[in-house]
Amino acid sequence: MPQNLETRGPHLENRAPTAVPRWGGAHFLVFRNLRVHTGGNPWTMAMYSIFEPILYLLAIGVGIGQLVGDVDGVNVTYAAFVAPGLLATAVMNSALYETMEGAFVKFTHERYYRAILFTPVSLTGIVVGEVAWAVLRGFVTATGFLLVITVFGLVSWPDTLVAAAGTLLVAFAFGGAGLAVTTRIRAWTDFQYVQLVLLPMFLFATTFYPVTVYPRVIQIIVELLPLYHAIQLLRGCALGQIDSTMVVSVLYLLVMGALGLVVARRQWARVMLH
Repeated sequence: MPQNLETRGPHLENRAPTAVPRWGGAHFLVFRNLRVHTGGNPWTMAMYSIFEPILYLLAIGVGIGQLVGDVDGVNVTYAAFVAPGLLATAVMNSALYETMEGAFVKFTHERYYRAILFTPVSLTGIVVGEVAWAVLRGFVTATGFLLVITVFGLVSWPDTLVAAAGTLLVAFAFGGAGLAVTTRIRAWTDFQYVQLVLLPMFLFATTFYPVTVYPRVIQIIVELLPLYHAIQLLRGCALGQIDSTMVVSVLYLLVMGALGLVVARRQWARVMLH
Protein backbone atom coordinates (compact mmCIF):
# COMPACT_ATOMS: atom_id res chain seq x y z
CA MET A 1 0.00 0.00 0.00
CA PRO A 2 1.74 3.23 -1.09
CA GLN A 3 2.38 5.91 1.48
CA ASN A 4 0.49 9.18 1.14
CA LEU A 5 2.76 11.88 -0.32
CA GLU A 6 1.69 14.29 2.40
CA THR A 7 3.00 12.06 5.18
CA ARG A 8 6.58 11.82 3.97
CA GLY A 9 9.45 13.94 2.81
CA PRO A 10 11.38 13.43 -0.42
CA HIS A 11 13.70 10.73 1.06
CA LEU A 12 11.13 8.58 2.89
CA GLU A 13 10.09 6.30 0.04
CA ASN A 14 11.46 3.17 1.73
CA ARG A 15 9.91 3.71 5.12
CA ALA A 16 6.88 1.73 6.23
CA PRO A 17 3.58 3.58 5.99
CA THR A 18 2.59 5.47 9.10
CA ALA A 19 -1.01 6.11 10.00
CA VAL A 20 -1.86 9.78 9.76
CA PRO A 21 -4.06 11.05 12.61
CA ARG A 22 -7.42 12.60 11.87
CA TRP A 23 -7.12 16.13 10.40
CA GLY A 24 -3.58 15.25 9.39
CA GLY A 25 -2.20 15.73 12.89
CA ALA A 26 -3.08 19.43 12.98
CA HIS A 27 -3.67 19.27 16.74
CA PHE A 28 -0.03 18.31 17.28
CA LEU A 29 1.06 21.67 15.87
CA VAL A 30 -1.39 23.55 18.09
CA PHE A 31 -0.15 21.76 21.21
CA ARG A 32 3.46 22.29 20.21
CA ASN A 33 3.00 26.00 19.57
CA LEU A 34 1.11 26.49 22.79
CA ARG A 35 3.86 24.70 24.69
CA VAL A 36 6.84 26.59 23.29
CA HIS A 37 5.28 30.04 22.86
CA THR A 38 6.37 32.31 25.70
CA GLY A 39 7.06 29.40 27.99
CA GLY A 40 3.63 27.86 27.55
CA ASN A 41 1.79 30.76 29.23
CA PRO A 42 -1.04 31.95 26.94
CA TRP A 43 -1.76 35.02 29.07
CA THR A 44 1.71 36.35 28.36
CA MET A 45 0.68 36.36 24.70
CA ALA A 46 -2.37 38.43 25.57
CA MET A 47 -0.33 40.98 27.52
CA TYR A 48 2.03 41.59 24.61
CA SER A 49 -0.77 41.73 22.06
CA ILE A 50 -3.13 44.11 23.86
CA PHE A 51 -0.53 46.62 25.04
CA GLU A 52 -0.56 48.70 21.83
CA PRO A 53 -4.36 48.76 21.30
CA ILE A 54 -4.90 49.75 24.92
CA LEU A 55 -2.55 52.70 24.41
CA TYR A 56 -4.58 53.72 21.36
CA LEU A 57 -7.78 53.33 23.37
CA LEU A 58 -6.51 55.55 26.17
CA ALA A 59 -4.94 58.17 23.91
CA ILE A 60 -7.58 58.38 21.18
CA GLY A 61 -10.72 56.70 22.49
CA VAL A 62 -10.62 58.26 25.94
CA GLY A 63 -8.49 61.35 25.31
CA ILE A 64 -9.98 62.60 22.06
CA GLY A 65 -13.30 61.09 23.11
CA GLN A 66 -13.61 63.81 25.73
CA LEU A 67 -13.75 66.32 22.88
CA VAL A 68 -15.94 64.28 20.55
CA GLY A 69 -18.66 63.07 22.91
CA ASP A 70 -21.19 60.57 21.49
CA VAL A 71 -20.86 59.29 17.93
CA ASP A 72 -23.72 60.43 15.70
CA GLY A 73 -25.92 57.62 14.43
CA VAL A 74 -24.52 55.10 16.90
CA ASN A 75 -25.48 56.78 20.18
CA VAL A 76 -22.51 55.53 22.17
CA THR A 77 -19.48 57.30 23.56
CA TYR A 78 -16.49 57.69 21.28
CA ALA A 79 -14.39 55.34 23.43
CA ALA A 80 -17.07 52.64 23.18
CA PHE A 81 -17.17 53.14 19.41
CA VAL A 82 -13.40 52.90 18.98
CA ALA A 83 -12.86 49.91 21.30
CA PRO A 84 -14.32 47.23 18.94
CA GLY A 85 -12.27 48.63 16.06
CA LEU A 86 -9.11 48.26 18.11
CA LEU A 87 -10.25 44.78 19.16
CA ALA A 88 -10.58 43.72 15.52
CA THR A 89 -7.17 45.19 14.73
CA ALA A 90 -5.54 43.38 17.66
CA VAL A 91 -7.03 40.04 16.60
CA MET A 92 -5.97 40.65 12.99
CA ASN A 93 -2.40 41.45 13.99
CA SER A 94 -2.15 38.42 16.28
CA ALA A 95 -3.39 36.01 13.62
CA LEU A 96 -1.21 37.53 10.90
CA TYR A 97 1.89 37.50 13.10
CA GLU A 98 1.63 33.75 13.65
CA THR A 99 0.89 32.87 10.02
CA MET A 100 3.30 35.35 8.44
CA GLU A 101 6.36 36.35 10.50
CA GLY A 102 6.16 33.23 12.65
CA ALA A 103 5.62 30.89 9.70
CA PHE A 104 8.35 32.64 7.69
CA VAL A 105 10.92 32.03 10.43
CA LYS A 106 9.90 28.39 10.79
CA PHE A 107 10.15 27.81 7.07
CA THR A 108 13.29 29.72 6.09
CA HIS A 109 15.47 29.67 9.21
CA GLU A 110 14.38 26.73 11.36
CA ARG A 111 13.42 24.32 8.53
CA TYR A 112 10.63 23.40 10.89
CA TYR A 113 7.99 22.41 8.36
CA ARG A 114 10.24 20.16 6.32
CA ALA A 115 11.16 18.30 9.50
CA ILE A 116 7.48 17.82 10.32
CA LEU A 117 6.95 15.98 7.04
CA PHE A 118 9.09 13.17 8.49
CA THR A 119 6.44 12.65 11.18
CA PRO A 120 2.83 11.40 11.01
CA VAL A 121 1.64 14.92 10.20
CA SER A 122 0.46 15.68 6.67
CA LEU A 123 0.89 18.88 4.73
CA THR A 124 -2.82 19.52 5.18
CA GLY A 125 -2.26 19.05 8.91
CA ILE A 126 0.46 21.69 8.85
CA VAL A 127 -1.77 24.24 7.13
CA VAL A 128 -4.84 23.52 9.25
CA GLY A 129 -2.76 23.39 12.43
CA GLU A 130 -1.09 26.74 11.84
CA VAL A 131 -4.41 28.43 11.06
CA ALA A 132 -5.99 26.80 14.11
CA TRP A 133 -3.09 28.10 16.19
CA ALA A 134 -3.63 31.58 14.75
CA VAL A 135 -7.30 31.37 15.76
CA LEU A 136 -6.33 30.39 19.29
CA ARG A 137 -3.72 33.14 19.42
CA GLY A 138 -6.25 35.72 18.25
CA PHE A 139 -8.83 34.48 20.73
CA VAL A 140 -6.43 34.78 23.66
CA THR A 141 -5.60 38.33 22.57
CA ALA A 142 -9.30 39.13 22.24
CA THR A 143 -10.06 37.72 25.68
CA GLY A 144 -7.47 39.95 27.32
CA PHE A 145 -8.59 43.06 25.46
CA LEU A 146 -12.29 42.37 26.07
CA LEU A 147 -11.61 41.95 29.77
CA VAL A 148 -9.97 45.37 29.89
CA ILE A 149 -12.70 47.24 28.00
CA THR A 150 -15.40 45.47 29.99
CA VAL A 151 -13.79 46.61 33.24
CA PHE A 152 -13.69 50.14 31.75
CA GLY A 153 -17.44 49.87 31.24
CA LEU A 154 -17.24 50.16 27.45
CA VAL A 155 -18.86 46.75 26.83
CA SER A 156 -21.44 44.86 28.85
CA TRP A 157 -20.73 41.30 30.00
CA PRO A 158 -23.35 39.60 27.75
CA ASP A 159 -22.07 41.52 24.72
CA THR A 160 -18.51 40.56 25.65
CA LEU A 161 -19.34 36.88 25.20
CA VAL A 162 -20.91 37.49 21.80
CA ALA A 163 -17.95 39.60 20.68
CA ALA A 164 -15.52 36.90 21.87
CA ALA A 165 -17.25 34.39 19.61
CA GLY A 166 -16.98 36.83 16.70
CA THR A 167 -13.23 37.13 17.17
CA LEU A 168 -12.84 33.45 16.27
CA LEU A 169 -14.14 34.18 12.79
CA VAL A 170 -11.93 37.26 12.42
CA ALA A 171 -8.83 35.29 13.44
CA PHE A 172 -9.76 32.47 11.05
CA ALA A 173 -10.14 34.86 8.12
CA PHE A 174 -6.83 36.66 8.62
CA GLY A 175 -4.98 33.50 9.67
CA GLY A 176 -5.92 31.72 6.46
CA ALA A 177 -5.07 34.75 4.33
CA GLY A 178 -1.76 35.27 6.11
CA LEU A 179 -0.59 31.71 5.58
CA ALA A 180 -1.50 31.94 1.90
CA VAL A 181 0.56 35.11 1.47
CA THR A 182 3.59 33.81 3.36
CA THR A 183 4.79 31.62 0.49
CA ARG A 184 5.22 34.80 -1.58
CA ILE A 185 7.53 36.35 1.01
CA ARG A 186 11.17 36.04 -0.06
CA ALA A 187 12.96 38.20 2.53
CA TRP A 188 12.24 40.25 5.63
CA THR A 189 12.09 43.40 3.53
CA ASP A 190 8.97 42.04 1.80
CA PHE A 191 7.02 42.52 5.02
CA GLN A 192 7.23 46.25 4.38
CA TYR A 193 4.78 45.73 1.52
CA VAL A 194 2.44 43.96 3.92
CA GLN A 195 2.56 46.99 6.21
CA LEU A 196 1.70 49.20 3.25
CA VAL A 197 -1.61 47.33 3.15
CA LEU A 198 -2.24 46.94 6.88
CA LEU A 199 -1.54 50.50 7.97
CA PRO A 200 -4.02 52.20 5.62
CA MET A 201 -6.65 49.60 6.57
CA PHE A 202 -6.08 50.34 10.23
CA LEU A 203 -6.44 54.07 9.70
CA PHE A 204 -9.32 54.18 7.23
CA ALA A 205 -11.42 51.01 7.71
CA THR A 206 -13.72 52.76 10.25
CA THR A 207 -11.52 52.05 13.24
CA PHE A 208 -11.86 55.63 14.46
CA TYR A 209 -14.96 56.96 12.68
CA PRO A 210 -18.02 55.67 10.78
CA VAL A 211 -17.86 54.95 7.07
CA THR A 212 -20.50 57.64 6.52
CA VAL A 213 -17.87 60.38 6.80
CA TYR A 214 -16.58 59.42 3.33
CA PRO A 215 -18.07 60.26 -0.07
CA ARG A 216 -20.02 57.33 -1.52
CA VAL A 217 -17.22 56.34 -3.92
CA ILE A 218 -14.73 56.06 -1.04
CA GLN A 219 -17.31 54.21 1.04
CA ILE A 220 -17.50 51.47 -1.60
CA ILE A 221 -13.71 51.05 -1.54
CA VAL A 222 -13.64 50.91 2.26
CA GLU A 223 -16.46 48.37 2.33
CA LEU A 224 -14.31 46.02 0.26
CA LEU A 225 -11.57 45.91 2.91
CA PRO A 226 -11.41 42.80 5.14
CA LEU A 227 -10.68 44.82 8.27
CA TYR A 228 -13.85 46.85 7.65
CA HIS A 229 -15.94 43.68 7.84
CA ALA A 230 -14.06 42.48 10.91
CA ILE A 231 -14.76 45.79 12.63
CA GLN A 232 -18.41 45.82 11.56
CA LEU A 233 -18.91 42.33 12.97
CA LEU A 234 -17.21 42.97 16.30
CA ARG A 235 -18.66 46.46 16.70
CA GLY A 236 -22.17 45.15 16.23
CA CYS A 237 -21.54 42.32 18.71
CA ALA A 238 -19.82 44.50 21.30
CA LEU A 239 -22.42 47.27 21.20
CA GLY A 240 -25.39 44.91 21.14
CA GLN A 241 -26.46 46.24 17.74
CA ILE A 242 -26.74 42.99 15.82
CA ASP A 243 -28.77 43.21 12.62
CA SER A 244 -29.16 41.54 9.23
CA THR A 245 -26.43 43.65 7.61
CA MET A 246 -23.83 41.73 9.62
CA VAL A 247 -24.57 38.62 7.56
CA VAL A 248 -22.53 40.14 4.73
CA SER A 249 -19.53 40.57 7.03
CA VAL A 250 -19.87 37.01 8.36
CA LEU A 251 -19.99 35.56 4.84
CA TYR A 252 -17.10 37.77 3.71
CA LEU A 253 -14.86 36.55 6.53
CA LEU A 254 -15.89 32.91 6.11
CA VAL A 255 -15.07 32.97 2.40
CA MET A 256 -11.82 34.83 3.04
CA GLY A 257 -10.65 32.25 5.57
CA ALA A 258 -11.74 29.26 3.46
CA LEU A 259 -10.05 30.61 0.33
CA GLY A 260 -6.95 31.32 2.38
CA LEU A 261 -6.81 27.69 3.52
CA VAL A 262 -7.26 26.36 -0.02
CA VAL A 263 -4.65 28.67 -1.52
CA ALA A 264 -2.24 28.07 1.37
CA ARG A 265 -2.55 24.29 0.97
CA ARG A 266 -1.82 24.55 -2.76
CA GLN A 267 1.06 27.00 -2.36
CA TRP A 268 2.72 25.10 0.48
CA ALA A 269 2.48 21.88 -1.54
CA ARG A 270 4.21 23.62 -4.44
CA VAL A 271 7.00 24.94 -2.23
CA MET A 272 7.61 21.92 0.01
CA LEU A 273 6.83 18.84 -2.05
CA HIS A 274 8.38 19.76 -5.38
